Amino acid sequence: MPTALITGITGQDGSYLAELLLEKNYKVVGLVSSKYAIGNQNIDHIEEHLVLEDGDLLDKASLERIFEKHKPDEVYNLAGITFVPASWDKPTLTIDINTLGVSRLLEIIAQNYPKTRFFQASSSRMFGNAEQSPQTESTPFNPQEPYSVSKVAAHQLLKVMRDHFSIFAATAIMYNHESERRGPEFVTRKITQTAAKIKLGLADTLELGNLDATQDWGYAPDYVEAMWLMLQQNSGDDYILSSGEYHSVRDICQIAFEHLELNYQDYVTTNPSFIRKEKSTAPLGDARKAQKVLNWHPKVSFKEMIIKMVDHDIKEQTS
Repeated sequence: MPTALITGITGQDGSYLAELLLEKNYKVVGLVSSKYAIGNQNIDHIEEHLVLEDGDLLDKASLERIFEKHKPDEVYNLAGITFVPASWDKPTLTIDINTLGVSRLLEIIAQNYPKTRFFQASSSRMFGNAEQSPQTESTPFNPQEPYSVSKVAAHQLLKVMRDHFSIFAATAIMYNHESERRGPEFVTRKITQTAAKIKLGLADTLELGNLDATQDWGYAPDYVEAMWLMLQQNSGDDYILSSGEYHSVRDICQIAFEHLELNYQDYVTTNPSFIRKEKSTAPLGDARKAQKVLNWHPKVSFKEMIIKMVDHDIKEQTS
């Protein structure tokens, strides 16, 4: 039975990945922090099948202890500060977790567990105002905020350590991916949750920023399948995971409210303070490499994803 260590196991991606690996008969070890109980509801239904270990990406000794105890065959690093605006409030902490946390993990692997396979979650925001669209794995990075700076640094560090130490390390440059477990601070979940509340008479309006803002949005369970596939290859590499399609915030509103037999225009208002200050072109990914090498193809469409989220939020509000 192979052993996998997942950092960020209580998050959206971590919880879906844990489910997938359990189905594949892995022993799944999850890194959790005794300081923060964030997202525990995401793993409540599978917790009895997991091995949860207290640790912190800021504390190398805690990571070394977990490696020594479990000697993981695969490590999936999904922990970190992921909400972009928060990185402006705590840029030093963002770098420490998102970049130096990766450095600590890679150092442990390179020095003591060279056969362990490592996965790093990179981000499409590393491209910033990209010089080309759609972006490929070779598109130059142009980070626009502390979050994406931290991700670029971790991504580049992994590549040089992979080459220098000949370790198996893979990265997924992931575009926005959503699900029923997405945090309420993200616009997709904010829309589906509030639409559900409006339908049930628990809210009256929904305040958003730029309705015409677009993103490349995919479904999280599809993306975690690709993570696993990356670590089953003969060598570590870098892959873009994306839908390759633009959709707008307005599209989300239209799908969500129509599914509930409502007109979004009757409830959605625009708040200029929600519009991000930095100007950047929304990234659009070219995932042909992942499709060809990994034989990876997303199963859930954008519309199906939003409907799944709405149905979940209606159920959550009425349970």
